[in-house]
Amino acid sequence: MTTFQELGLSEQLLKSIEQMGFEEATPIQAQTIPVALEGADIIGQAQTGTGKTAAFGLPLIEKINTRAGTIQGIVIAPTRELAIQVSEELYKIGYDKRVRILSIYGGQDINRQIRALKKQPHIIVGTPGRILDHMNRKTLRLQDVQTVVLDEADEMLNMGFIEDIEAILSDVPEEHQTLLFSATMPDPIRRIAERFMSEPKHIKVKAKEVTMPNIQQFYLEVQEKKKFDILTRLLDIQSPELAIIFGRTKRRVDELSEALTLRGYAAEGIHGDLSQAKRLSVLKKFKEGSIEVLVATDVAARGLDISGVTHVYNFDIPQDPESYVHRIGRTGRAGKNGIAMLFVTPREFGQLKNIERTTNRKIDRMTPPTLDEALEGQQRLIAERMASIIEGENLSYYKRMAEELLEENDSVAVVAAALKMMTKEPDTTPVQLTDEPPVVSRDRNRGRGGSGDRNRSDRGGYRGGDRDRGGYRGGDRDRGGDRGGDRARNNRKGGGSRPEGGYKGNGGGDRKRKPTASRA
Repeated sequence: MTTFQELGLSEQLLKSIEQMGFEEATPIQAQTIPVALEGADIIGQAQTGTGKTAAFGLPLIEKINTRAGTIQGIVIAPTRELAIQVSEELYKIGYDKRVRILSIYGGQDINRQIRALKKQPHIIVGTPGRILDHMNRKTLRLQDVQTVVLDEADEMLNMGFIEDIEAILSDVPEEHQTLLFSATMPDPIRRIAERFMSEPKHIKVKAKEVTMPNIQQFYLEVQEKKKFDILTRLLDIQSPELAIIFGRTKRRVDELSEALTLRGYAAEGIHGDLSQAKRLSVLKKFKEGSIEVLVATDVAARGLDISGVTHVYNFDIPQDPESYVHRIGRTGRAGKNGIAMLFVTPREFGQLKNIERTTNRKIDRMTPPTLDEALEGQQRLIAERMASIIEGENLSYYKRMAEELLEENDSVAVVAAALKMMTKEPDTTPVQLTDEPPVVSRDRNRGRGGSGDRNRSDRGGYRGGDRDRGGYRGGDRDRGGDRGGDRARNNRKGGGSRPEGGYKGNGGGDRKRKPTASRA
């Protein structure tokens, strides 16, 4: 066990850490922080849930000179959700030191961001396209940056941001520190490290340290056409407080959330095509508990930090093992227990084995529940609730009516009627989901692969359609032009001057260019 007091941090940061409730450093924090404080470049291999934000955030903030009104640190993240989460975490870490943090990302009013940039923040957290946009507009200058953080670098590579990252790093002073964090190390990421980093220290957290022991993991062998009925039976039996269901495509998320609503579950979906306002609205309802089930794609759920998630259902097996680790990391947080279930079709067992090899853990088999078991599960939940009411609440107001019922009816029949009235019987309303092709096991080199490694169900497909023909319409990236405002691929020349098609307003879409065909 390593305490933060042993890592050489200042009293101001130790005070913030105590207020945040951190007691001991995670493996990635214990290994990274002392090396980063010495000024060395670092390549950290770690997935979500390992505490990597504090691993780079603490040394980043420690180095900030709050008396200087310049941007001294920049954190580049793949999605707006992750950028927001990281900026919130950094704000807490730097609170006692009074470090000013600003997050910038697509879909947010660019004029408001420009005004905020004039207030001299110390650290910028942003998505690649929006950072580059501000650089081209000359509203963001990086000449005083001392530390650059690349968070989830492999995900930025998958989303096509590699050229943007190179453009940003080329504008940073030669004398600076780079902290690169990535779950995997594909060749393009290695090339960035060779080009822009100086003798980086490689710190790696093993998969067995990543897959948290307080998450129970199960897989169910299910035919594609029977997945939805099995899912609803699990929801009825397990009655999760908050659950996230992962689908592979935007179409899948839309159909699943509609089908769940049709059968009486409080469910909503998020994916890259939703507007930022809609996403925030859905997440707010989920955090408050007014919806019990969130249906999401991998990219839309990246960086979500929602406490209290008790169950994760992998309705579609993920395209790569690393995404599985990210998915199940949504539950079992803050020392609480969580349950993760993975639906596997008969042709996807090779991918299941890949996941088990990556996580270094055998996933337990679960037999899909029957309709009778779902009904019995609901009855058991109601019976337990009734028992706790009998034990803990004042029932005197109800006893006279109960006695009258018992005078005229058998006691077992009265209890059975109460159970029937309160039990949510399994709904068999017919629903129609579009079949998704199975994920064929492939080489673990992300970004390459043969048949089945990318399910192009939305023409141009990214992870089975998280990017459709024009790219993310409400998300962080649009292939030919950014409707969410984060990136316009062909608009770099001219330092941000008006591109073909022109700027369309200053709000959610700062640049709008006729979309080109997405690259396969």
